[in-house]
Amino acid sequence: MKNYWYEKNMLKWIIIFILLILIEIADELEPFLPKSFELFAHASLVVVLITIIIFYSFLKGLQKTTTEYEKNEQKLSSIFDALDVALWSHDLKNDKLFISSGIEKLYGYSLDDFYKDRDLWKKVIVPEDRHVLIEREQMLRSGQAVTSTYRIIRPDGEIRWIQDRGIPFTDDNGQLVDFNSVLFDITDRKESENLYRSLVEMSPDIIAVVSNEKIDYINKAGCQLLGASCPSELIGQSLWQFGPKKIVAEVQAQEKAVDLGAVKRTHFEFQVKKRDGSFIDVEMSTMGIIYAGRAARQIVARDISERKEAEKTIKQLAYYDTLTGLPNRNKFQHYFDEVLNEKGKQSLAILFLDLDRFKMINDIQGHFIGDLVLQKAANLLKSAVEHHDMVSRHGGDEFIILLENAEKPNVTRVAQRILAEFSTPIVVNDQEYFVTPSIGISMYPHDGNDKATLLKNADMAMYFAKEKGKNNFQFYSKKLDRISKRKIEMENGLRRALEKNELLLHYQPQIDLSTGRLVGIEALVRWQHPKHGLVPPNEFIPLAEESGLIVPIGKWVLRTACEQAEKWRNSGFDDFSIAVNISARQFQDEHFVQSVVEILDEVGFYPGNLDLEITESIMQNFEESTLILTELRDLGIRLSIDDFGTGYSSLSYLKHLPINKIKIDKSFVDDIDQHESQGAMVKTIIDMGHHLNFAVVAEGVETERQIRFLKENGCEIVQGYYYSQPLPVDQMESFINEKKGIPN
Repeated sequence: MKNYWYEKNMLKWIIIFILLILIEIADELEPFLPKSFELFAHASLVVVLITIIIFYSFLKGLQKTTTEYEKNEQKLSSIFDALDVALWSHDLKNDKLFISSGIEKLYGYSLDDFYKDRDLWKKVIVPEDRHVLIEREQMLRSGQAVTSTYRIIRPDGEIRWIQDRGIPFTDDNGQLVDFNSVLFDITDRKESENLYRSLVEMSPDIIAVVSNEKIDYINKAGCQLLGASCPSELIGQSLWQFGPKKIVAEVQAQEKAVDLGAVKRTHFEFQVKKRDGSFIDVEMSTMGIIYAGRAARQIVARDISERKEAEKTIKQLAYYDTLTGLPNRNKFQHYFDEVLNEKGKQSLAILFLDLDRFKMINDIQGHFIGDLVLQKAANLLKSAVEHHDMVSRHGGDEFIILLENAEKPNVTRVAQRILAEFSTPIVVNDQEYFVTPSIGISMYPHDGNDKATLLKNADMAMYFAKEKGKNNFQFYSKKLDRISKRKIEMENGLRRALEKNELLLHYQPQIDLSTGRLVGIEALVRWQHPKHGLVPPNEFIPLAEESGLIVPIGKWVLRTACEQAEKWRNSGFDDFSIAVNISARQFQDEHFVQSVVEILDEVGFYPGNLDLEITESIMQNFEESTLILTELRDLGIRLSIDDFGTGYSSLSYLKHLPINKIKIDKSFVDDIDQHESQGAMVKTIIDMGHHLNFAVVAEGVETERQIRFLKENGCEIVQGYYYSQPLPVDQMESFINEKKGIPN
């Protein structure tokens, strides 16, 4: 059989084999195969060309001796075996069949099995693939060459992919007289194709091939991300409609310059416009390939919109205050550095603001209300400055405003606008909150050439504004350096004052106007500084409030006052009460009532002789304040509202508080001597107090005219320099002894 094939059909098979090689060369891999597979195909081409050369040599050898012929026969057989190729040739006219031994390697069956059962090759085809035989038979009978791809099942159960190239020969009548087929095992290639295809189609990323600005291929994920329902809607579409022109142009340039000898990848991040007009952020990598015989770019891109949004959120958190939306400290620092480095900035201004009374609101009303107040305060600040000026929040109730190209007169106008914005109360949940700003201002370059110096000086000026009564603005001046140093010295000294027994109490009498008798004594704390002598309360009390030292100092004042009053009682003076001021900071302490009870028990002081004076600020947390005041009243302690008329009192709240007295602030008492007002406000307060069944005490009484006016209008009790300034304990004892019965 072999001799017949070699002698009679050698030229025909050589021609067929060369044709098959050319067909194999022409067969292109799938468009989405990676470059490694293309290179593999070129390697196969080299093998095939070598095979042709060997065939050519073989033909030459046919002209030689029989020995050489037999050697070439063996060589040709070895070539077929090495190529994993099986040859099937069937001369239908003479019913002569030749099957090469390579079929054993492909199918796993012996050569004799195929000669015995000429349909064996059909029987081992996977049932799902047998439909290709119908089309194959039709084309072969019509004289057309056909390439079929199907799976077979080997005897050991292994499934292999076969590529079967069938070439028919017909006679002059169109009858099929000869059939030849070359079979290749393409299992490795198909498995690689399927693996790559599954990776491409299952990928959540966009995978596409682009050439000449057109989309040649795109996977399902790419369709979905771009807003298409299927690839056909995008194939052939221009890439310009999806990406920025700059990106598309760069991809196009790289496409033209593709070099198959080197893998060149590029990376981009940009926004893609979807078909519905919306945008997504994508991260894209491209690589040059050959597709359909021309240079192209393979594109892999992924939707990074969530990542970009997260980055934006992180940036927002890093540079903007989450509560107010204002630039935060970091953003301000970066921006301030940029502004200082710019040329042509003639003048800059730094406004350092602190909200007066905010801490009290936040502590008493809670952080929720405090946050709402801060948000509204931020809006007021933004409305007071120009849009190009920066308002930033530095934490808590501190804000910094940067004014560019601002001269001092303009800065003054801005500061005045800010004060005007806060002149009306901030309303939160139908409750009014009186918040005012203290503003410190430093100017560049007059007050400093660097950021740290300008901020320090503005901060110093702000504290000076607070010391000047709050709700005002102050420009930095060199004298503030001396004030600041003293303040630091005072604060450090105050922290040691309790330990070193530098604090002491002075006492001021309270007189009943109708009887002239001593009915009460107010205990007032003083600080005997070892270097500066007696420090005024208005200098160290604010420091104590700011630092939190007011709580331990307040406890010491209460205990010392009760102990002194108990000594006087034991000496026979028990017909007056002792009054002690309680700060809002003390009042909000959750253990405040308990500490009062402990002090009274330890000292053995009668609660009915204790008068606690509180400020109107407690009204901002009315419900909680009412509960605490009720506890104190139930203990027998007497309660007074101090500095009445200067804070937050509301009549609707005041009448429900369990208090005994209201104390008219000295600022109103001073109005009695003013001809314009004639003490109208004092009279109103007295009338209101009587209407609510409160005793009325006037503070800061200094003149005969004030005494006469207060007595005529029904004020029961007075205290002030008219009778006595605050006295040390020994002088107060003399006052008690000598002035016990003061005549009317």
